[in-house]
Amino acid sequence: MLTNNAIAGANNTAATGFDPVSASADVSANKDMFTKLLVAQIRNQDPLAPSDPSQFVNQLSQLSQTEALQSLSKTTSASASVLQSMQVLAMGGQVGSQVTVATDRVRVDGKAISASINLPSAGATNVVLTGADGQNHSVSLPFHAAGTRGFTIDPGALGLAPGSYAIAARTTEGAAVGVEVAGTVSSVRLSGSGSVVLQVEGVGAVDPAAITGFNGKAAELASN
Repeated sequence: MLTNNAIAGANNTAATGFDPVSASADVSANKDMFTKLLVAQIRNQDPLAPSDPSQFVNQLSQLSQTEALQSLSKTTSASASVLQSMQVLAMGGQVGSQVTVATDRVRVDGKAISASINLPSAGATNVVLTGADGQNHSVSLPFHAAGTRGFTIDPGALGLAPGSYAIAARTTEGAAVGVEVAGTVSSVRLSGSGSVVLQVEGVGAVDPAAITGFNGKAAELASN
């Protein structure tokens, strides 16, 4: 008959002897060991003083749950990897496409930048671009009806040197208005953390979640 010390030692091994994420072989080995110990205990127990196998049963149940969770974790990781690959392929197909991006920064390289705001109500708006030197450059937009209002950022007219600028828009009443910039997707890459990053002309590095519209490729737009 197995002693209580042997049973306790086996339980301690199960509690500390495996990693539920990276050591699936250890989990299976521990489960097999406990099964054998349980069978041996039942076979060798004193018929007049039968042992209580509930502790072993509980441990086996915990090991089974660990195996199930480990299997689910592997399946989830595999699914996430597939979805990420699909996202990279999908976004890669957008290279050369015109997109609209919700942003609070623009990247100036000498070319005019197409942008827009969505006015909640009719009114005039002031757009301010702030460079690394802290200098503000304003674009005053006259009264316009509620809805989308497009405008152009002309680096030459505003005296904008190449570089990155913060951009913000406010109505004459002081309400903040989101800015969207239209640009061409020049490349798609994976960051160090594995997330997809798009390079958009006029904006810079962009998270796919910031894209508010896919407007087609230049050739397609020209044919319409």
